[in-house]
Parts: sequence; structure tokens; C-alpha cells
Amino acid sequence: MNKPLVQATGRRKESVAQVRFYNGSGVMTLNDRPLENYFPTLARRMRVLEPLRVANVEGRYDIVARLHGGGTNGQADALRLGIARGLIEIDPDLRMSLKKAGMLTRDARVVERKKYGLRKARRAPQYTKR
Repeated sequence: MNKPLVQATGRRKESVAQVRFYNGSGVMTLNDRPLENYFPTLARRMRVLEPLRVANVEGRYDIVARLHGGGTNGQADALRLGIARGLIEIDPDLRMSLKKAGMLTRDARVVERKKYGLRKARRAPQYTKR
């Protein structure tokens, strides 16, 4: 492929999505697989495509992304943030509409670490009376 228009990164939990935009017809390739194969669930596909719908640029750019870490939900949200950030680099006028839709906020919630003496982060061992 030729030189990308824009590169952007999105993160969520342990997931990282490196997104590249090319001029094209709206083909999305994730880790060398089409979107439909990578995210078979319709809900996740819709979540990923939401920034393109809000910006009204569906079918204008080919998107190639490298996703790693975390699970499918975290990867979908990381990709969504990466796409939104890339669209702003292409056209800064889209910032207001994407921000209003809440797509530029990095969800900072991550798994809390396990503490010493506890079974999980906050779950204490079971109390036994006798």
C-alpha cells in the first residue's frame, strides 16, 4: 500500500489499536482480516463504525489497524478511539461532533491490582467461625 493519510492510536484497558487511514472505498482490515471476521458480533462492529457514522464519512477511507492486547470488547473500544482521533487529524472541524458524541474520551478504567492477604483486589478470604 501507499503512504497513509493519517496514523492514530487508541487504547482501552490492556488493548492498543494502531490505526492507519488511506484514501479508498471504506474497506476495513484488522490484523490482516476483514472487519466482519475479526468482530463477528454486530454490536461490536456498530461500536467500531460509530465515529465514521457520526462524522458522515462512511465509505471514504480504507482503514488498516493493528490490534493487540486485552479482549474483544477492549479492542473494539480502542479501535473506536483510534478511528475518532484519526478523523480529527484528517479534518479538525469534526472535533466538535465527535466530542459531543463522547468518542474522544479515553476510558481510563483498568483492572485493579490484587492486594496482599486478599483473594482478589478487594475480596477478603472467607471468614470461618470455628
